Amino acid sequence: MKSLISGNCPFPCFALCILHAALYITFFFAISSCSKNPSYTPIPSPTPYSIVIPRNFPTALNIPADNPMTVQGVELGRYLFYDGRLSGRTAPDSLMSCSTCHLQAHSFECGINHPKFIGGHPFGLTCVLTPHSMLPMINLAWTSYGFLWNGSVSAENPSPLKRNLEDVTWMAIVAPHEINGDTARVAALFQSIDGYPELFKNAFGSDHVTVKNMGRAIAQFVRTLISANSKFDRFMRGDAQLTGAERNGYVLFMTEQGGDCFHCHGSEGNPLFTTGMYYNNGKDSVFSDPADRFSVTGNAADAGAYKAPTLRNLAYTAPYMHDGRFKTLDEVLGFYNSGLVWSPVVSPLMHHIGTHGIRLAPAQLADLKAFLLTLTDSSFVANPAFSRPLTFPDEN
Repeated sequence: MKSLISGNCPFPCFALCILHAALYITFFFAISSCSKNPSYTPIPSPTPYSIVIPRNFPTALNIPADNPMTVQGVELGRYLFYDGRLSGRTAPDSLMSCSTCHLQAHSFECGINHPKFIGGHPFGLTCVLTPHSMLPMINLAWTSYGFLWNGSVSAENPSPLKRNLEDVTWMAIVAPHEINGDTARVAALFQSIDGYPELFKNAFGSDHVTVKNMGRAIAQFVRTLISANSKFDRFMRGDAQLTGAERNGYVLFMTEQGGDCFHCHGSEGNPLFTTGMYYNNGKDSVFSDPADRFSVTGNAADAGAYKAPTLRNLAYTAPYMHDGRFKTLDEVLGFYNSGLVWSPVVSPLMHHIGTHGIRLAPAQLADLKAFLLTLTDSSFVANPAFSRPLTFPDEN
């Protein structure tokens, strides 16, 4: 080999090529041996999670492009949803999570008979009441007109921090009427909890815990909370029959001269039982709530207007209205029957405002109630996939 690279070699360029080739081969095998290091473990890609859209439901889902649904994201979100350390604290009297107020047994509201939140109106660690009563956490994957009673979290919000379901998490963490925590402290705590960094890595490719990814994970879990197995759903699928009273109630629900419910809560063929829009439904004539729809839009016509909630699982979601003023479904029906209050900004869809209500006979009100109760989905409030995990990462 020495003679080939000496001055006596008749093909010096050829000899150099051989030398370069030998060095390249040596380098290639060195790199290959490193890639086979048994201590190296590639990061698996998250497994896509496909939401199964129930029959008759809209096909368009509100899933941001930067937070696709994954099995690992949903798993992490479920843990976080139920973990009281979301407050950034570990003392037993300072724990608070999403599930503190959002109870599965009440369609993820706190319920009228909550032992701590008297009358069904929750408050945070500071004992400050939330501005409003609760909205049911049902079928939010289809919400496209904003979140919360006044729609302050929406795609139209000029603040990039208050545009989607993902953003509600950090708001809940810092709000005095909710967790009253500090996002940096929360992230640091979960970074230190054995098991959570790995869950974040599996879901988002990094074991660095951030509140932004917390919000993404919780939003993924919440989007799986789908209710579509009520008696009415089974009726629409041909698997159940409505009683005569329930059928009569359905007709009343869908007719303007009957219950006149469909304008705000969805016409025939709308399985969500809400338009998702905001209305002044004639509860008051004077408006002083600093968190109504007007507070968001600045449009005087939106004074006293609030989101029309879904009517699904009404049997579990008392109290009713944005301020929880009605404790029973009978009270709600009584209000729409004869308790409407006129104001200059009442929704034009309240067609019976001139007579203060729909003025149905008692038997008709009973039928309407019977139909509304067919929207009860008992399997939703008992679904183990939505329930509190048996163990948490650091308890395994």
